[in-house]
Parts: sequence; C-alpha cells; structure tokens
Amino acid sequence: MNNLEIYQSLCGMSSKMVTQKYSTSFYRASTLFKPEVRQHIYNIYGFVRLADEIVDTFHDYDKVLLMDEFEKNYKSAQENCISLNPILHSFCLTQREKKIPQHLVDAFMHSMKMDLGEIKDLNDEKYNEYIYGSAEVVGLMCLKVFVNGDLAEYEKLKPYAQSLGAAFQKINFLRDISADFNDLNRTYFPNVDFNNFSLEDKNTIEIDIAKDFAHAKIGIKMLPMSCRLAVYMAYKYYFNLFKKIRKTEPQLLLTKRIRVSNARKIYLMGEMILNKNLNLL
Repeated sequence: MNNLEIYQSLCGMSSKMVTQKYSTSFYRASTLFKPEVRQHIYNIYGFVRLADEIVDTFHDYDKVLLMDEFEKNYKSAQENCISLNPILHSFCLTQREKKIPQHLVDAFMHSMKMDLGEIKDLNDEKYNEYIYGSAEVVGLMCLKVFVNGDLAEYEKLKPYAQSLGAAFQKINFLRDISADFNDLNRTYFPNVDFNNFSLEDKNTIEIDIAKDFAHAKIGIKMLPMSCRLAVYMAYKYYFNLFKKIRKTEPQLLLTKRIRVSNARKIYLMGEMILNKNLNLL
C-alpha cells in the first residue's frame, strides 16, 4: 500500500467514524450492506452530516462563513481530486466513481443554505424544494451507489428513493419540532401554526408520510441484494419511530423528542439478520 492509498484509507475510516458517532442506528443498519457498497454510503453520510451540523449545531460560530468554507473546500476537492479534509476527499472519491450528478450535490447545498436563512411559514413550493434538496437527493446519491452504473435501474427506482428520503425527513421534522420551533425558530410544514398545533394538522402530515412510506416500500423490494436489507432496516427503524409519533399528542411533540428505545432497535436488527439468513426479503 503506497502513501496515497494509506491516505485514502484514512479518509474512508474518518467517514465511517462520523457515521458511527453521529448515528448508531444508521451505523447498525449499514453493517447489512455488502462491503462493496458500505464504504461509499459512509462517504455520503459523512459529507451530508458535516453540512447538517454546520446549520443545526454550531450556534456559537459564523455559520454562513463555515458553510462558505465547506462549499469552497468541496469544490476544490472536486476540481483537484484531492483534499486535506478527509470527509470531503472520501465523498469526492465516491462522487467520481459512482458518477453522482453534480445537480444532486448542488440541490443539497442549496437546502442547507436555506436553513441559514429564516425557515418559517414555507409555502408548498418552498417546502417541496427544501425536502428535495435536504433528503430526496441524498437517497438518489445512495441509489447511484446501489445500481452501480445501471442507468435504467436508476431511473426505475428513482421515484421510490425520493419517497423514502421524503418520509425520513418529514418524520425528522415531527420528531424535532421542539428544537426546530422553540430553539431555531423554524417551521417547515406549510400552513401549520405551531402555536396552535392541532390533532388535525398532525393527522394531515401523517397521512402524507404514510403515502411516502407505502410508495417507498415498493421500491425497496426491487433493490439489489447488496443493499436491500440495510435499506429495509432503515425503513423499519423510521417506521417504528413514525408509529410512536402517531401515538403522541401534538402538544407533547412541542416539548419532547420522541425516540425508539435501544432495546427496540436491537430487536429490529435481530429481525433483519434473521431475514438475511432465511432469505425472507
């Protein structure tokens, strides 16, 4: 192994560590990916996680400056095929190898920048624009890895990947209402007044999420076996979270972050491993 290969291995390890530290649930699910898929998913996750941390976490710093630097460093890594930022280096390796279209990355960065402004009272168009850039395109980046260059498969599975990404993001919005509304002054859902968040408002949102889930599940069953179980594991985790949220009163969501227990996560993981061994999915 030469020095460049050592560096690229280090970059991959960094992306894996970001995944492991920031999302134990997703990291557990990722172990169900075949090895040829797994590292690329870590590389994508590391990239989108760092951008998300800038807009959601680094409150004591100039977020606009940090995002500008992040984007400049990304473009430099892309143009020069190397970066001293290991997360950007590993993501750009995946983007080149799996031919992830630039417009997907651009849409993601656009939504992250929307979070730097005032996310409040979005209309339907801006809401859909944000969902597409913050979540659907991430699903499409992963899909590029899953189909490994098969453009016909990508086009066939594209709508389902978008539905799954949208469902996950909308559940995140419901789960994080307390922090988004009370701490960050964000209200993503159109035509909803969270000062008077009603059961009717919540039911309307949940009906929309249920449609996304039903559509996404069709596509999951068509995925290659190299990734199907891992994606289904993520689906099952979020669907369990969704069920808990559906049982939660609207006003409680404004004060409490709903979670799936570790015991439940372990049970779901065991269930997926059993499915894998018995070829049930």
